[in-house]
Amino acid sequence: MTQTAQAMVVPVAIPAAPGRLADFATLAKPRITSLVAATAAGGYYVGATGAITVAGLLNAIAGTALCSAGASALNMVMERDVDAKMERTRSRPLPAGRLGMTEAAIFGSVLCVAGLAWLAFATNWLTVALGAAAILGYVFVYTPSKTRTSLSTPIGAVPGALPPVIGYAASHGALDAGAASLFLILFFWQLPHFLALAWMYREDYAKAGCPLLPVSDPEGGSTARQVILQTAALIVASALPFWFGMAGPGYLAAALVLGAGFLALGAAFCAARTRTRAVRLFLASVIYLPVLFGALALGRASIL
Repeated sequence: MTQTAQAMVVPVAIPAAPGRLADFATLAKPRITSLVAATAAGGYYVGATGAITVAGLLNAIAGTALCSAGASALNMVMERDVDAKMERTRSRPLPAGRLGMTEAAIFGSVLCVAGLAWLAFATNWLTVALGAAAILGYVFVYTPSKTRTSLSTPIGAVPGALPPVIGYAASHGALDAGAASLFLILFFWQLPHFLALAWMYREDYAKAGCPLLPVSDPEGGSTARQVILQTAALIVASALPFWFGMAGPGYLAAALVLGAGFLALGAAFCAARTRTRAVRLFLASVIYLPVLFGALALGRASIL
């Protein structure tokens, strides 16, 4: 090819395969999906009434994780314009232009269908219905609400609280007070967790047009009060597995100590609403949940 011909060629950027694979993995929000898988596993374990099989546990985890990954990808498709306006998210595959909307939507849809199909073949129809409810609630109720109302946080906490209930239904075959207690733990945990994150990035959310509480509450008084109230409610919810006979007194002691520590950091944020204290509260929430579920698993084992 001559130099003149070469100069006339329009370069087309074709991402390398490893880069594209990483971008598709990003669509699945692996950190959130791993947390979903962990809570689904915890729900499966504490919901089991007989011997736990490795195959049954892995099937519940896999199906729930696929549903979560698919819903996350569809969430990114629907939020691509919002993500493009935020410093924290503008480098994601869709707003950055590394992946197209159609291929991302197909990817997310395939994962959702695969997750529901996996649950249908390996568990029961109650579990499938809960998986479908989590997908629909997250993608079609929570996602559009983020740019419309400050209530999007508790709205999103509903589908976000379903993974351990999905695991519970997979092993227990029914919903009861035990499933309700797991739902409440996840529901109330998400509120201080997300409020801390939203406070850290409130300017970003304001630029994107998301009327979250920290955006409409520049002084942070209402945000701080909600952190305290919801963390206190979380402490009460975390005691319910003991109350319902799902775990022994060792679990209750661990839950109360963890809750007291979480509440102390919430109170510190309430006293001085700085980014540093919001970061500490957020990191504490990330540590709190797996430790609590670990304590619940040990507490469950102690009474079997």
